[in-house]
Amino acid sequence: MIKIKDLPTGPKEGTDRKKIEAKTKKLAKIIGDLQHILYAQKKYSVLVVAQGIDASGKDGTSREVFKYCTHAGVKVKAFIKPTKKEMNHDFLWRVHKHAPEKGFIQVFNRSHYEDILVQRVEKWIDEDKVHKRMASINAFENLLQYDNDTLIIKLFLNISHKRQGRKLQERIDDPTKNWKHEDGDWEVRKKWDEYMDAYEYMLNESEIPWHIIPADRRWYRNYVATKVVAKAMLKLDLKLPYIVNEDDL
Repeated sequence: MIKIKDLPTGPKEGTDRKKIEAKTKKLAKIIGDLQHILYAQKKYSVLVVAQGIDASGKDGTSREVFKYCTHAGVKVKAFIKPTKKEMNHDFLWRVHKHAPEKGFIQVFNRSHYEDILVQRVEKWIDEDKVHKRMASINAFENLLQYDNDTLIIKLFLNISHKRQGRKLQERIDDPTKNWKHEDGDWEVRKKWDEYMDAYEYMLNESEIPWHIIPADRRWYRNYVATKVVAKAMLKLDLKLPYIVNEDDL
């Protein structure tokens, strides 16, 4: 049973930041090389799900992990409040159409899990619907994984309550970060315990496991996330396609 309070939010004391940043750069370049082969081969697709409470660093993480990838082969979709049209469909309708095609990496900044997190905490759906949606999410992810050779990498960005408060305040105090500020983030913060309960349910009930990314320190967060993605992609049978030319005949 996963308990968020027992999970790390930062590096161990004494961790060398410069060494970690050098490793992160090396790993990101490996991901860039793997993405090139993925794009050429068109055998697999990759879905990276980045989930975490406000200010946990979802944007920054995806930017650093894929900084050496070809832009044409990586897509990012941020799932915000559903539109009226989206609300008139099942909750996975808006998600499924953004599932990655073979050869591509798709990043979900927030995701289909919002519909068992926000809607649960805000009491827009009851517990019975939460459980049924969780079952649908597991079936959806299994469909992508087994029917379309989609590698699913799920990152839970685990930031501490104290660090999140500092980062939200920075959005007010630092003029270069004012554009990130939303009053609603502070309202969500008041429901921290309820959200952590919802995240724990998500972590424990998911059939495809989550990777825990300590998010209190940006440089360490980027390292762990990059390492997770690189290791997962290295397990794919990635090979550049061989094109026969006249000289080979």
